[in-house]
Amino acid sequence: MAVTAAEVAVLDTTETPAPSKRRFRFLRGRKTVVGLGILLFFVLIAVVGPWIAPYDPDAMSNELLQPPSGAHWFGTTQTGQDVLSQILVGTRGVLVVGFVAGIFATILSVLIGVSAGFLGGTADELLSVLSNVFLVIPGLPLIIIIASFVSDTGDLLIATVIAFTSWAWGARVLRAQTLSLRRRDYVEAARATGESTWRIILFEVLPNLTAVIASGFVGTVIFAILSEITLAFIGVADISNWNWGTVLFWAQSNQALAQGAWWWFVPAGLCIALLGMSLALINFGIDEFVNPRLRTETGASRKVRMRVGFTPVARTGTTEKETRS
Repeated sequence: MAVTAAEVAVLDTTETPAPSKRRFRFLRGRKTVVGLGILLFFVLIAVVGPWIAPYDPDAMSNELLQPPSGAHWFGTTQTGQDVLSQILVGTRGVLVVGFVAGIFATILSVLIGVSAGFLGGTADELLSVLSNVFLVIPGLPLIIIIASFVSDTGDLLIATVIAFTSWAWGARVLRAQTLSLRRRDYVEAARATGESTWRIILFEVLPNLTAVIASGFVGTVIFAILSEITLAFIGVADISNWNWGTVLFWAQSNQALAQGAWWWFVPAGLCIALLGMSLALINFGIDEFVNPRLRTETGASRKVRMRVGFTPVARTGTTEKETRS
């Protein structure tokens, strides 16, 4: 089937979008949009949750183990506490630990990983040894040990410990990526023009590592959130501070499952699942943006191919007559 020049031009503009459009390709993915939407919902709840909670999460009442109703949307606990209020108030602690640990761990991984990969030599060896040491330090047992000596195991302390024990893997990944970038032509050109080392790292290397850094940040946030919930569920964290793990701790301690009080633990479990799914979808979107093999066809390219009626392929062994026709 013959193809006109206008149709070929449409194909070319579709397959190679403008640079301004390529910058927002990450935000046009369906997975990314869904993940960001769910995450923004939980961030909003974390900000306004304590203000819109219908009851004091610590307040007890005579309505014991009541199922969901108009007065208590998520039911009540064995002591008459409102489950919805506990979920709303506890969202802030979960996100604070996740994002604080993610930010600190990402900063450490960028500083150590990129410096080791770009500087090389003795600096690379020393920083690599430091990464290997922290790579084998277990985070959860360390937090349990610290909690046994510290009376008030708050969210910031847990986030700090998680950050200092979870940056090493990201640093190794960034070091490997930096080693592949340090000898690229544009880096050599910047070095030849007399640019300083740190200016080359900031303006030449780091922009090409943005997607890898973002993916590592999201993975660290997921790990920190699950660690915080796990520590609260087993009673290591301060159970006087409400979060989703604390809700599950009290539900397990009072045998909510045996009493058939499904409304006591199901909402917290669903919130954990939804938040984890949102972060996983964002991470998948970053992976598809970074790796061209994982990218799916956009809707625009599918429409163009349907209109043209063929898929361009490379053909070998064609004669001159077939080429002219």
